[in-house]
Formats: sequence, structure tokens, C-alpha cells
Amino acid sequence: MIAKQQCQDLLSFIDSSPSPWHVCASIETRLQKFQFRRLYETEAWNLVKGGRYYVVRDDSSLVLFVLGKQPLLDTGFKILGAHTDSPGLRLKPNPLLHTDKLLRLALEVYGGPILATFTDRDLSLAGRVAFRNDNGGIDCRLLDFEKVLLRLPNLAIHMNRAVNEEGLKLNKQSELAAIIATYIQQQLPDTYLQDLLATTLGIRSERILSWELNVYDTQKGVFWGVDQAFYANSQLDNLASCHAGLTALLDEATLNSDNSLVCAFFDHEEIGSESMKGAAGSFLPDVLIRIVNAVAKENDAQQRTFANSFMISADMAHAYQPNYPAAYESNHKVIVNQGPVIKTNANHRYATDCQSEAQFITYCEQAGVPYQKYAHRGDLPCGSTIGPIASAKLGIRTVDVGNPMWAMHSVRESAGVLDHHYMIMALRCFFSS
Repeated sequence: MIAKQQCQDLLSFIDSSPSPWHVCASIETRLQKFQFRRLYETEAWNLVKGGRYYVVRDDSSLVLFVLGKQPLLDTGFKILGAHTDSPGLRLKPNPLLHTDKLLRLALEVYGGPILATFTDRDLSLAGRVAFRNDNGGIDCRLLDFEKVLLRLPNLAIHMNRAVNEEGLKLNKQSELAAIIATYIQQQLPDTYLQDLLATTLGIRSERILSWELNVYDTQKGVFWGVDQAFYANSQLDNLASCHAGLTALLDEATLNSDNSLVCAFFDHEEIGSESMKGAAGSFLPDVLIRIVNAVAKENDAQQRTFANSFMISADMAHAYQPNYPAAYESNHKVIVNQGPVIKTNANHRYATDCQSEAQFITYCEQAGVPYQKYAHRGDLPCGSTIGPIASAKLGIRTVDVGNPMWAMHSVRESAGVLDHHYMIMALRCFFSS
């Protein structure tokens, strides 16, 4: 029963978070219920043992931490890393196309989505809009149209006879313009979108300066299967990991464990993490170093603290799909609802080494949950995570783990209810032990 409740909370979390900026806002709302205090990078920090804090960078990356009562030099940090972004489609700066009596919005590919899954879906837009405020400065506000706004209609099979044999192939430049309206002469194409944004936000059109908006599927998350053992939604990669880490930490027993706990949720993982707020940037090191400087005065405090720290990089894993047996390494098939997955790669696309792997196995055993191990086929390129990036920057031992899921990078992904519960239990043991 508790597994179903946790998974329903996950689906609600995803449904209320249609963009990385909304993800951050959803996390912030949950933190405030547990008396976390927001810190700002432009201000001095006064930290106390047992204090609960969080920092936001550029609205879509967030680091939260609890300063433990045990000496930081002796215990180090317990860090959970995940990412707030998902692959998909983004609105171009000048997107409006008016041809053949239709208005369309030109879209740009973000990361590596399965493009065909975006066709014939009930799509909308969400993100943030920058505008001029009453004082002449710049403000940003979240935007979610909260209704079906766009569609990418498929081409009928009568015009694409080979689609079932060759698959649906979409040209990223010419075939990703979503229909939004019928064009009438009275509409002013240059201001149509800006007026639409202004009306939705309740501000004057001429004040809008810029925007970052992504396409999202308006269909809500659901349970499926005869016994409802599976769930489906968008953005499971990687909001399921964000939610598991957050749920594991936001438990009073965990929060009062005396350990120094950190959750780092990064934007831009899907495009390589090379940004001011990505895992390859300075955000997490900046926060951790400021914490160390606030509580320890020794010259080597940072190095000693990091050497005693441990990080779990939580992203999703590829579940075995029996319709495609040739896509998997035969001895490393991971099965939905059979427990968290430890991901390894000899070329260090995942940060796991034998010691960090053994440590995570220990957490699973202590929590009483099963675990699995995954390696990618040797003749297929392997994806990567924030794990190797953050571990290299910090010098902190790291393990890459994730829950098994189907159709990674589809607009509609699936996973197992029990696995989400298992991951929460394992992470709670990690934070509390």
C-alpha cells in the first residue's frame, strides 16, 4: 500500500512540474513544509548545526542540505545527485510560421528525445518568461498554459507507405513545427505569440523580453497493468530519481540523523551538463565549499571532508524489454519491479567502481531491498550521467544507480511501482546510516 501511495505522489509531482523551472518550484514548495530556509549566493551564510537550507541557481538547479551535528571533517557529506531536465522539444526565439492558412510554432530539439513519440499527442507549453517590471528591472515568472495547445499530426500511412517497415523519421528542421491555430488575416504574426503569453501571465505584451518554453504532454500519469504494478508518465527520466531522493530525505527520522545530507538537482544533464547550473559547472562545489568554510577552520578541511564523503548519482536504467532481446547484454538483463540497478561501465561512463558498488549493495541489504546490476552491450554506445562529471570535479567516491524503466526518452515512459519504493528505502538507509 505504501508503495502505491509513494508512486501516486510521484505522478502528482511530475504532473505539477512540466518544465525544469516548475520542477524546482515544486521541490521548493515541499522543502518549505519541512522548515528549510532559502540561502542566496550573493549573501553571507550563517549556518548552524542541525540547520536545513537550500540554494537555487537560475531557477532550475537546486542544492538542499542539512548540516549534521556530527563533525563534518569526520563524517563528510552524504550526497544524492539527480537532474531536473528531460529530453524533448523547445520553442525557438522567433517561432511563428504562418503558411497555408495555419499558424505553427517552430520547435528545436533539446537533448535526445524519441521524436516520433511526440506526434499525435495532446501537447502544451510550459517554462519561464522574462519581462520588464514596474521599476525597470527584469523579472521572471513561471508559465504553464495548462491546456492542450499544440499538435504534431502524423502523416497518413497513405503518404508514407514504408513507415511500419522503416520507422517514423522526422526532419528536425522542417517537420517539427506544431500547429497552434488557424490563420486569419486580422492576426498579427509578429506579436501573436507574445500577446498569447501576456494574456496568460496577466502582464502587458510590450513588457515581455524573452522566454524559455518547452513542449510537454498534457496526459496525466497513470497506473497500468492487471494488478496496477506499473506506472506511466512523461519525464520519469529523471524526475523519478529526484522524487525518490527528496522523499527519502524529507523524513523526520532522516533529517534528525545527525549526518550532513545533500541533494543536488541539476538542469542541463541531457545536453552534457556544461553550463553555469549544470553538474559540470561550479554550483555544487561552490555550495559544499561554503559549508565547509562555515564550520571548519583547518587548512585542509575541504580535502578531508570530500575524502570522507560519498555520492549516489541516481538516474534511470534500461529495463529489459522481451520484444527486443538483441538490444541487451545477455547476462545483465534488469527486470522491472526487481529492485534498484547498479550501473557499471569499464570506460567510466558511469562513476561506479567496485568499492562504491559494494557500498550501495550494503545499503540495499540493510534496507531489505533487492538490487540488480547493469552493463550496456559492448557494440552499442553507452549513455552517461552526472556521476562521472560531479565525481571528477569533487574527488568524491560515487556510485551510479537507477530504477529500471521502459522507453527512456519517449514522451511517455513506464516503470515499476515497487522499484520506486525500493529506491526510497535504499536512499533512506544511505542518508540515515
